[in-house]
Amino acid sequence: MEAQPHAGTTPESAAQPLRVLMPSPLGLLGIEILGTALTRVLFEPAEPQRSTFIPLHDVDGSDFLDEVFGRLAEYFAGARRRLDLEIDLCASGTDPFSRRVLKEAAKIPYGRTRTPRSLAEAVGRPDHGAEMVSILLGNPLPVVIPCHRVVAEDGAPGEYVGGVRRKLWLLELESQGSEPL
Repeated sequence: MEAQPHAGTTPESAAQPLRVLMPSPLGLLGIEILGTALTRVLFEPAEPQRSTFIPLHDVDGSDFLDEVFGRLAEYFAGARRRLDLEIDLCASGTDPFSRRVLKEAAKIPYGRTRTPRSLAEAVGRPDHGAEMVSILLGNPLPVVIPCHRVVAEDGAPGEYVGGVRRKLWLLELESQGSEPL
């Protein structure tokens, strides 16, 4: 589900996101949350950006934050297939067509894959597979929007915003917990 900005919100009056640094099997994740929506997930944020994130163990807990980080931890442990977290792609500056592509990528079931071509066909641009790859490499919410499930036409893993090693890890995680057709 995508949150919409509140009426009357301007860049100057917009709330600042909560930025939390979460350990994961893929390395440190920089998680941005605005209100009750995730707006960005970064792999291993580098300095000086890393210093803008609060380490997870230093965050004052709330039921909401416990739920968000609990769901992510369960997913990485193989105990959860759907994160079911609210997201806000507008807050990350994603253009309308990219949002459409990312929403389509979010529909790919756990443990399954699609190709850039099939994604392009689903959004009405069948000859724009390369454009799909470019949009997926700019995914502001990797893992949450599972762009790792889009693989090359020949079945090779292809590129990934977090690098091929992380993509392979995620695909392996999901293949272990997926049921056969």
